[in-house]
Amino acid sequence: MPTTTTSIGAAVIGAGMAGKAHMAAWRNAPTLFGPTLPPVRLVSVGDVDEPLAARVAARFGYERHDTDWRAIAAADDIDLVSVVVSNRLHREIVEGLLAAGKHVLCEKPLSDSLEDARAMVTAADQAAARGQVARVGFTYRRAPGLAAIRELVADGTLGRVLHVSGRYWTDYGASPGVPFSWRFAGAPGTGALADVGSHLVYVAEFLAGDVRSVRGGLFTTTITERPVAARHALRGQHAEVTGEIAAVENDDYATFAASFGDGAAVGSLEASRVASGHPNGLIVEVFCERGAARWDQERPSEIGLALQADGSRVGGYRQVVLGPDHPYVAGGMAMDAPGVGWGQNQMFEYQARAFLDEVVGAADPLPANATFVDGLHNMEVLDAVARSAAADGASFRIGTSAGSPDVVIAEEQHA
Repeated sequence: MPTTTTSIGAAVIGAGMAGKAHMAAWRNAPTLFGPTLPPVRLVSVGDVDEPLAARVAARFGYERHDTDWRAIAAADDIDLVSVVVSNRLHREIVEGLLAAGKHVLCEKPLSDSLEDARAMVTAADQAAARGQVARVGFTYRRAPGLAAIRELVADGTLGRVLHVSGRYWTDYGASPGVPFSWRFAGAPGTGALADVGSHLVYVAEFLAGDVRSVRGGLFTTTITERPVAARHALRGQHAEVTGEIAAVENDDYATFAASFGDGAAVGSLEASRVASGHPNGLIVEVFCERGAARWDQERPSEIGLALQADGSRVGGYRQVVLGPDHPYVAGGMAMDAPGVGWGQNQMFEYQARAFLDEVVGAADPLPANATFVDGLHNMEVLDAVARSAAADGASFRIGTSAGSPDVVIAEEQHA
């Protein structure tokens, strides 16, 4: 394991939107929850688009930039790496970094195929035996509001989850003028479902337990062709185009039903990249034995809470403003007072801090990030949804080796 006790060298491969969130997170994570970490050196930003890599590295204070991930793998001054690139590139890069002795935080979904994801799990297991940390970024598990709801379920305030309603509506693909990119290529299920639906799946599981089966899978592609960009274009942004047109291969919208845990809890989930007016609209609502709770990414500093104990005639949702009594807030923000807002950028910072805690073996760590096994499970759920959609909504159990329809379906403080 290359990590020293004197400092930790960090790099990020991928200079796009999520990559920049990782860059800022490595810079800010040591300031959270007390000064218990060695200094973090911001070493390199890697991207095939050299002007972009150079510009972003300078913006976030990284020492240099690289255009080949292999240079980062070979660098002796780099200890940990975030992999934030196209899903189809994850396996090669992650396996190469692990073989080079690096700790790796890989963005979700783990890969673009179950075969590659399973190979990555094997590589992570082998790396763990050498003392390396390999984790996948389930960033929303760090949302204080979602963690607070999880606590209310676990401590009996809300009690057992009965059903879940969740949606992740985005509009980055709502305009036909948004150019073609890797996000619009691939088999059904690799579009909106894999991009934002993967978040929605693990968020629902975070509150209701692992998905046991899915049914009612349905995909639609509403914009079937897109212009080809003349050069690299970030997600959802217009760019200079070549005049060529490319066919969209995957889903703009996906929906399905699921059963959770022991099968008693059920729910419906939907994901979209063409929901105009919703730039980042993740909402999840759980209905439980003793009440209900709701979290909205667009209002991340609060939750909605309805308790039966309040009385049915005067009950209903009330606003709970999150503060130091809730997960992640006390010590996790410079201003850790009630009513001080935060958002998704801070979730990346909590995620990075948890990763650093594992790397250095911190005495009082945050709950660990999701494992590659968790990442594989997430992909198995997405695969089952795609199979359901291809089979006119048939039911599929998660993790069945043959992927055959399931015809017998009836039916931590911080993270």
